[in-house]
Amino acid sequence: MTALVGEILRLDWLTEADIFRTRQRARDVAAAVGLDRQDQVRVATAVSEIGRQLFGPEPSSVVFRVAGDPARLLVELSAPAPAGPGGALEESPAGRLVDSLEVYRGPDRVEVLLIKGLRRAPSVPETEQLRLALRAEESRSTPLEQLRVQNADLIETLEELRSRQRELAELNMELVSTNQGVLAMYSTLSAELDATNRGVVALYAELDESSRQLAEANDAKSRFLRSVSHELRAPVNAIIGLTGLLVSGHLDAEQRRQVDYVTASARTVLDLVNELLDLARAESGRLNIEVTEFELRPLLEELAATARPLLVGRGVAIVVDGSEPSTVACDRDLLTRVLRNLLTNALAFTVQGEISISARQASEGIVGIAVADTGIGIAPEHIESVFEEFFQVPNHLQSSRHGTGLGLAYARRVTRALGGDLELDSVPGVGSTFTVTLPAATGQPLEHPTEVRVGHVLLVDDDPAFRLRLRELLSGVAGKVSEAGDGAGAFAEIAAERPDLLLLDLRMPDRSGADLFAQLRSDPEPAVRDLPTILMTSVPIDEAVRRAAEPAAGLLSKRNLDRSGLTRAIARALGGREEL
Repeated sequence: MTALVGEILRLDWLTEADIFRTRQRARDVAAAVGLDRQDQVRVATAVSEIGRQLFGPEPSSVVFRVAGDPARLLVELSAPAPAGPGGALEESPAGRLVDSLEVYRGPDRVEVLLIKGLRRAPSVPETEQLRLALRAEESRSTPLEQLRVQNADLIETLEELRSRQRELAELNMELVSTNQGVLAMYSTLSAELDATNRGVVALYAELDESSRQLAEANDAKSRFLRSVSHELRAPVNAIIGLTGLLVSGHLDAEQRRQVDYVTASARTVLDLVNELLDLARAESGRLNIEVTEFELRPLLEELAATARPLLVGRGVAIVVDGSEPSTVACDRDLLTRVLRNLLTNALAFTVQGEISISARQASEGIVGIAVADTGIGIAPEHIESVFEEFFQVPNHLQSSRHGTGLGLAYARRVTRALGGDLELDSVPGVGSTFTVTLPAATGQPLEHPTEVRVGHVLLVDDDPAFRLRLRELLSGVAGKVSEAGDGAGAFAEIAAERPDLLLLDLRMPDRSGADLFAQLRSDPEPAVRDLPTILMTSVPIDEAVRRAAEPAAGLLSKRNLDRSGLTRAIARALGGREEL
């Protein structure tokens, strides 16, 4: 609610000259209440415009008041209804000159209220003084003086408008100049952007070509490693088989020791070849993984047992901490190679103290296997580098240790292919701990090797050394073992005496095992058609290989085939189960 302080001036309109006089009085009032020169002109112009619209044949009036809280100047114009010919009061341009314009229409009169804010409202005594001063000024002012003052106001306003027009013209010129500069800059940037885009496109094309070449080189490397590994494994397996045959013969102690050296060296070469092949397969995503569930403690004990003879006289102990029962689900052969690499690394760089192998439940569904040593340790800046191919940490023991720098790179790649990871925690001078994390077993009962007996087994394989190895594995399992090197020999053996079980190589030079197996399956004689057959292959077992082996009673990988795996396959084949 407006707090009125008091009326300052009241004027009545009887003629048009009164409206002219009111304009000057409005400016005087605005000046008296503290408005600046421009606001004085605005208030005077607004009052004059509304007065022109309200003027008519009947008397009208205007009253100037001040109000507090907030401080405002109120100008009340009143005229008999309807208003004069000025048109719609609410849309009058005078409303833009003041803070607010309000129109009140009654049956007999129309009133217009103009409001202009003040910095402060005068007190009652000040208002009375203003009222007296304005009345005295009204009595002294003549129409000619009022006209002179208004002309001066108009001239001043015109000059102000011209000044603003000049400023606008200057600003427009600056804007035009700025726009020209922006256009020039935009043109330059567009040209530079086009050139950059062309360079990026060319770079992408170069990167694509480089990626293609790298992929081809990597694929060629993998093919080379697979071919070389395959060609190397055959003679190495032959050496291992032949040395095994020599050991079973009559040798004196020195001869046996030398043969053991040959066997150990051959197995080392075989392990290295297998690691190279697995590394290539892991890089290409083609690593053949045969997942089984098995207990860790027997594996850890086996690894420790193979390492203890190497520590005799060195003052280094090796212990196995498997107090917490742990089982994992992964490829046992690949995990054995990973842990053997870690153990070999610990043996190479531990000159005193202890090497421990432990297994524990790292978290739900995860088993951790740690190989810890008290060796020379690894500096922090080399923690990740040791997992790079062919990298070897420079240290005082390096000159006396022989290695390729592939072991740890192989171990991490294979561990990740098994669905786990390999991490290293090391302190120089204190020791290192390599931790392998793998998925835990599902909790289903583990399948243990089955003791089986079979009468007559026919081995069909073009590699005599591998046939010799199979004979060793079948010792105590088969009552009789016969051999054939090709398909023709196999049919001759079957015709001479039907075996109880057939071990058949899937790939042979003259005729594949798959073709031979298909011919046996189509034989009219049931005894031949239903002969239990286990197919064997040295290539990774994928879906294509599995389809080629159907519906054999079993499919085995020749890669490091052991007695337990063979006896399990024989038990399944004789039991009529097809588990390919």
